[in-house]
Amino acid sequence: MKLATCATVLATGLSLANGLAIEQTGMTSFSRQQLLLLEKQNVNDGRPVANGACCVLNRSKSQDICQVDGVHGRCVPASTAGCGGALTCIQDSQLSCNNNVLENGRPLCRLTGPI
Repeated sequence: MKLATCATVLATGLSLANGLAIEQTGMTSFSRQQLLLLEKQNVNDGRPVANGACCVLNRSKSQDICQVDGVHGRCVPASTAGCGGALTCIQDSQLSCNNNVLENGRPLCRLTGPI
């Protein structure tokens, strides 16, 4: 009986700690739900949907869908966020896209000006 009670308390404590760690990242529950929905819809052909200024190094492709500051964006070569070799997630409102040119199956988009 003591073991079951101890295990329950331990599991509850770990669940709370995990929840607190997630909340500390700055994501709202709504943006987290949006991100999970995008991944479930397989918008990047099985690659992760990046969340934040930098796309996933060696995984994200140019024009992949991402999310930055809770807003949809695209992974593009911009070198504006100090991402090293990774692509930068730029909000859709700051992109200029050419629907006549495709890159990785999506219209080619690039940063229109400074962030």
